[in-house]
Amino acid sequence: MQEYVTLAQIQEAGDVIRARSQYRPEIGIILGSGLGELAGAVNAPDTIPFGDIPHWPVSTVIGHQGRLVIGLLEGKPVYVMQGRVHFYEGYSISQVTFPIRVMQFLGVKNLIVTNAAGAVNPAYSPGELMLIKDHVALMAMAGENPLRGPNLEVFGPRFPDMSRAYDRDLMALARKVADENAIPLQEGVYICLAGPSFETPADLRFLRAIGADAVGMSTVPEVITARHGGTRVLGISGISNKANLDGNSITTHEEVLEAGRQMVPNFVKIIRGVLRDMA
Repeated sequence: MQEYVTLAQIQEAGDVIRARSQYRPEIGIILGSGLGELAGAVNAPDTIPFGDIPHWPVSTVIGHQGRLVIGLLEGKPVYVMQGRVHFYEGYSISQVTFPIRVMQFLGVKNLIVTNAAGAVNPAYSPGELMLIKDHVALMAMAGENPLRGPNLEVFGPRFPDMSRAYDRDLMALARKVADENAIPLQEGVYICLAGPSFETPADLRFLRAIGADAVGMSTVPEVITARHGGTRVLGISGISNKANLDGNSITTHEEVLEAGRQMVPNFVKIIRGVLRDMA
């Protein structure tokens, strides 16, 4: 397992993508578990399996098709990652965030990240969407920070600021679109754990105590990397299950995927609306 990626590897991957697509997007979209359907809405796409891109990690989880779809959505060129990889699949945290580096190398200025997340806040219900207003970088605090190792100065500084990890203007756009479409939109704090085991009730009570509203196994490393490189970020979680604070329910991956399918129409409306209004 490669601990750190290099600028040469990023450039090699970027050159392959450029050679296989006519588009030059400034917007990237990452689709989480069960949400890959949105990729089918991309017009006139160039589609590249992850395995065809040098050094790009390949998804191994059901619900993540593992393709880069490049085309037009709401008239804007976009990179759409139909699935992602996770730390628990055995990749280094640097490999997990490699696609963000490649998209930055290719000129992406705005990133929309989505995920399926478990409720920590007991007021949340399955099928709701949550606008991510902040995150708890528990993995990064414990040493698995995607910026660990040699700093790639071409992207950003050694010690990047994370006080506004999620862009306020993009959040305002998402609120506006949700309001126009009568889509209930929670707002909360997302926390990323390493996985792949789901949380115990004691885990969830701890996460609630430290301020988390929803929990998942992705997104935060990608956001840290994106912000290091100056990329604006909008994050949206789909709530896949009720908070299991008392241990009276069981969470399964099938449940997560089914919830994702149910949330797709609202996800699509918000992402399309944000793209439509994005400057």
